[in-house]
Amino acid sequence: MSSAPSSFHLHPQQQLQQHQNFKHLCGSGNNRPLRIRRNQIDVGLRMKKHLFQTEAGQNMVYSPLSIHVLLSLTAAGTQGATQDELLSFVNLKSTSELNSLASNLVPLVFADSSPSGGPCLTLANGLWVDKSLPFKPSFKEVVDTFYKGVPKTVNSSTRLILANALYFKGVWDNEFHESKTKKYVFHLLNGRSNIEAPFMTSHDEQFISAFDGFKVLKLQYKRAKDEKRGFSMCLFLPDEKDGLPALVERVCSEPGFLDRHIPHYHVEVGNFRIPKFKITSSFSVCHILKQLGLELPFLFYPYKGGNLTEMVESPSGEDPFVSDMRQEAVIEVNEEGTEAAAVTTFDLMEGSSLYKPKKIDFVADHPFLFFIREEITGAVLFIG
Repeated sequence: MSSAPSSFHLHPQQQLQQHQNFKHLCGSGNNRPLRIRRNQIDVGLRMKKHLFQTEAGQNMVYSPLSIHVLLSLTAAGTQGATQDELLSFVNLKSTSELNSLASNLVPLVFADSSPSGGPCLTLANGLWVDKSLPFKPSFKEVVDTFYKGVPKTVNSSTRLILANALYFKGVWDNEFHESKTKKYVFHLLNGRSNIEAPFMTSHDEQFISAFDGFKVLKLQYKRAKDEKRGFSMCLFLPDEKDGLPALVERVCSEPGFLDRHIPHYHVEVGNFRIPKFKITSSFSVCHILKQLGLELPFLFYPYKGGNLTEMVESPSGEDPFVSDMRQEAVIEVNEEGTEAAAVTTFDLMEGSSLYKPKKIDFVADHPFLFFIREEITGAVLFIG
């Protein structure tokens, strides 16, 4: 089978339209877009909290935005109780709000600015369907208009597959010198084991804020010339070496916590070290979503689930349902910058602070939380 990717390219003549889209998405004069964006972040944090509790002691990275796009696609193909449960899960009132997020955020945040010196970004949506199950015109129109995915036919025992792939590669605004990278001890979460890891260091001023019990570091990526968008990685480091569980609880449970604790000022650094790392993750998103209360899309119709009746023309009593949803993600952080990717797949089957401190230490030699986000919209691409 062949994929049907969508890609977005930002050209100079699009700058004015981009600025207008940013104003709309960030809620200028209207809190609806802001609420939609915050709901997307909150759903991602709920999943992070659950993953941390169920995958204790494991390094983990995933893309909440990738999952959100597929949930939005699925909601567009449902009706009745299944659609109501999906909308309730993402805390939105209608599929039009989901489509609004896609139509404004996807082409704006994921425009590839690498030709102009910014990050390389790609979001590809793919749809494959058994040739005996044609897409319904209304669903195809939503896919074409908001998600830029082109359906393909396939001969397979799996009747319908929705998938997307998210790729990000950014270069630090201030790169680290490889010659200064040295090995130091990294303390594991269990508090009993240590490992040696390569740490990057710098004496340049950094975006750091200190709060009660934790510190936050923001590392910015180079942005394209004359571009308003900006991407950054934020590291949330607990003061205590075993403080990550309590910090995850706070970040993921308090509404707006992430936005309220992003550093805005450069400060002088004292002892400053962050590790190089590469993390690869693979997990069943379907399993996590069920545990968080989203069940109906994954149930066979006779058990009052499924109801994905608005996607394809299927025989009576054989409506499709989501048989599985998986995500595979990888991230690598080094002296040059960050490279990250996530692939999320649905298999659907037919049913048979305000002051500037003088100097701050930031030594990430124990478990921490990180986010890759777009700074103006606040959209979170990856969490780990």
